[in-house]
Amino acid sequence: MSEPSTPNPSNPFQDNAKAPKASLKKVKVLLGQIVATPNALEQIPTADIQRALARHVQGDWGELDRADQRRNDAALQNGERLLSAYKTTAGKRFWIITEADRSSTCVLMPEDY
Repeated sequence: MSEPSTPNPSNPFQDNAKAPKASLKKVKVLLGQIVATPNALEQIPTADIQRALARHVQGDWGELDRADQRRNDAALQNGERLLSAYKTTAGKRFWIITEADRSSTCVLMPEDY
């Protein structure tokens, strides 16, 4: 058994009480390990990250055009990588990418890509 990790105040995903809540019926995407770039953590309020992750898990791809939304819908069936785009409450655009094997999901700013 592994030891509990030491709390890290800069990691908004460490405390399960802060994790996005979604009904099991609505979960379409398994996120794996959730990570974020340092730049994203500096620029995106934790609440905005949590709301976006809750939408991403449910297959709400945010501010993508129709073609990219269809690609994501197909990727759910084909096991390909998923990309969602959202805006912070201040209007900054950010992305969420879940890897094809669903082992991890990354929150990042477009310039971090």
